[in-house]
Amino acid sequence: MSFLRWMLPLLALSSISVTGCPGNSGSSEPKPAPSPEVSVSLAGVDTSSLTPRERREWAAQVSELLSPCPDTPVSIAQCVKEERPCKACLPAAQLLLKQVKEGRSKKEREDAFHMRFDANKVRTLATDGSPDMGPPDAPITIVEWADFECPFCRLMSPVLEELVKRFDGQVRLVFKFYPLSAHVHGEPAARAAIAALNQGKFWEMHHLLFENQDKLEQADIERYAQRLKLDMVKFRADLVSPETKARIDKDKKQADEVGLDGTPLVFVNGREADLQLLSNPPADLEEWVKVELELLGHTPRPAPPKPAVAQPGATDAPASASATPAASAVPAAGSSAPAGSAARPAPSAGPAQPAQPAQPRKP
Repeated sequence: MSFLRWMLPLLALSSISVTGCPGNSGSSEPKPAPSPEVSVSLAGVDTSSLTPRERREWAAQVSELLSPCPDTPVSIAQCVKEERPCKACLPAAQLLLKQVKEGRSKKEREDAFHMRFDANKVRTLATDGSPDMGPPDAPITIVEWADFECPFCRLMSPVLEELVKRFDGQVRLVFKFYPLSAHVHGEPAARAAIAALNQGKFWEMHHLLFENQDKLEQADIERYAQRLKLDMVKFRADLVSPETKARIDKDKKQADEVGLDGTPLVFVNGREADLQLLSNPPADLEEWVKVELELLGHTPRPAPPKPAVAQPGATDAPASASATPAASAVPAAGSSAPAGSAARPAPSAGPAQPAQPAQPRKP
């Protein structure tokens, strides 16, 4: 789904909330009685902020969906109430609560649950030989397929790297190449990254390519290689070598086998993180990793302390203390993103991004 297709429904919802839908005031048809509220109270799940309708929807879903553990064939609600050994039941109930509060449809909530907890959704991904960041034995492995000319991949890149830093020693990031045919500079950029990888400078080239996404001509790529002090004879040879093409083809074949329909494509411990089902990718992925670590029996690294906020009128703080780098701009609704660049909404540029617009909530 392109960014434009993702934003237009939000704009339409905003319009509906202002103007309203015309009702049929002359109708004498009796209104159906509201469905009786299913009362579900689970320890560790705070439903106090839900409207009555939202509470009914959440209660019904946690009572219908089975626990994520195949050896615990009871509902999520029963699993939590009876303190069954399936540790994923409580996080599943909390995920569904969050999805309800965000105004997601029943199908979207169910899809999010299966994406995150269904054992049948786990894929085995070969990562040998791929450039990576973080310890090879980390309990969490994030695999990303990306195109250096894809604007949404550029936005996702710092989000994933921040997870490696945030959970230091607990997360490994693996990069795989998928230059899209719609991007004329995608494959030359991928070849340049592989040529840099052969000289131990993959991530340095990776950053330069994304930072200069609008400058990916051959002369630009050679200039980046020179900036990294690469052996230019070897670099130029590797750009056109059969081994370089074979590496790209291998990554693309694997992505096609797991159903890639756009970039970036992200997997967390073998589960696809469908960005259409994430409201705030930086925060949602951080929470995903945290819960995954806990389910695996690891204690997540504590979050770093938040920077102190200067009090109004304070003059003794250095001017640079409150300065923050500008976030990468997301293409605005109505702008023309390159065709085929993504089949999912654009992620935020980093953890400091503002929250996504709230969906209308009915009482």
